[in-house]
Amino acid sequence: MKIYIIAGEASGDLHGSNLISALKQDDPDVELRAWGGSKMENAGAHVVKYYQALAFMGFVEVFKNLIPILKNFKFAKKDILSFTPDYLILIDYPGFNLRMAKWAHKNKILVIYYILPQIWAWNERRIKYIEKYTQTRLAILPFEQAYYLNKNVSVHYVGHPLVEHIENFKKLNAGVFVSNEKPSETKTIIALLPGSRIQEIKKHVPLLIPLVQKNPSLHFELALAPGLPDEMSQNLLKAFPKNFSITDNTYHLLSKAKCAVVCSGTATLETALFNVPQIVFYRTNLVNYLIAKVLIKVKYISLVNLILQKPLVAEVIYPMKQGKKLEETFKELLKMEHQVQLCQGYEEIRMHLGNKRSSKECSKIIFNV
Repeated sequence: MKIYIIAGEASGDLHGSNLISALKQDDPDVELRAWGGSKMENAGAHVVKYYQALAFMGFVEVFKNLIPILKNFKFAKKDILSFTPDYLILIDYPGFNLRMAKWAHKNKILVIYYILPQIWAWNERRIKYIEKYTQTRLAILPFEQAYYLNKNVSVHYVGHPLVEHIENFKKLNAGVFVSNEKPSETKTIIALLPGSRIQEIKKHVPLLIPLVQKNPSLHFELALAPGLPDEMSQNLLKAFPKNFSITDNTYHLLSKAKCAVVCSGTATLETALFNVPQIVFYRTNLVNYLIAKVLIKVKYISLVNLILQKPLVAEVIYPMKQGKKLEETFKELLKMEHQVQLCQGYEEIRMHLGNKRSSKECSKIIFNV
C-alpha cells in the first residue's frame, strides 16, 4: 500500500510521526511519502517538503506569501500524481489541506482527514468541502463527533493523540529531568512556550522579556522547536537577562516546570496534560485581530478552555503593543490557590478526552477503508 501524508506544522509532524509508527506496525511494507518534519522522517516516511517552509499564519501573512504558497500547491499536485498513492492523508493545516482535498477528489484520490478543521470555531461553510471531498474523517476532540453528526456528516472519534504521546513519554522518561543549562536547584522554573514558528516567536519574545526582567528570583526556560536556526537561540540568550535559558525539549521542560506562559495552540493542552499551571497568550496585528473578532464564533482561544467549555486558564490576547496585562496575570498564576484550582480543572480535561490510543485507532480505520 502507498500513502501520501501532508502535515504543515510542528504539531502535525508530531501526530503524523505517531500515526506513521502505527501504520508501519500494522503493515511493515506500507510505503509512505510525506510533507512534515524530522519526527515523521525518523518514523519511516520519505519527507519531500519540510513544514518550516510552510508555516504562514494570519490573514495578512498569508496574503504576503501567496507566491510561495501557490508554488507549494503546484509541487504537491505534481508529486502526488507521480507517487500514485492509494490514500492521501491530510493532517490539520486546513488552509492548504482543504484545497488539496478538493484537487485530490477531482483526480479520484481517496482522502482521509486526520485532525479535522475547527469549523465549529469559524468558517462553518467549510463543512461542505469536508463532506464532499473527504472519504474518511478522524476527529480528535470529544465534542466534534456530535457536532458533525448534527450536520449529517459522519466522523470517527479516535481520541486526542497527545494523550497517548505524553503517556508514552512519561513511561520512557520516569524520573528527574535536568536541562542542559542546569539552573540553580533553589530557583523555581517557569516554562516559556512562545510558539513553534519563527513568526510567532519574533512577535511574542518582546512580551516575555519584561516578564523575565521583573522576576529575577525565578528561572525562566524557553522551549524552541527543533530545526529552528541556531542564530535564533544565540540572539535570544543575548536579549534576555541571566535568569533565562533555552531548551529544545518541551516535554523535559514541562516535566520540571512550576508554571508556564504558553502561546495559544497545541502547547496549551500539552501543558495541561503535564499538570503544569499556565496562562495562555497570543499577539497579533490589529488587522488580524479585527478580522478574527468578526469571524470567530467561540468564546476562547485555548484548547483547555474549549474542551471544558468554560474559562479555566487565563487568556491574554494582544492586538497591539502592550505587556502590562501579561505581567499582572502572571502574578496571579504564582499564587498557590490558583495553581491548585487549575490542576483540579486539568483532571476534568482528562475525563473528557478518555483513554483511546489515537494512532492505533486511526491505523485500524485506514487499513479498513
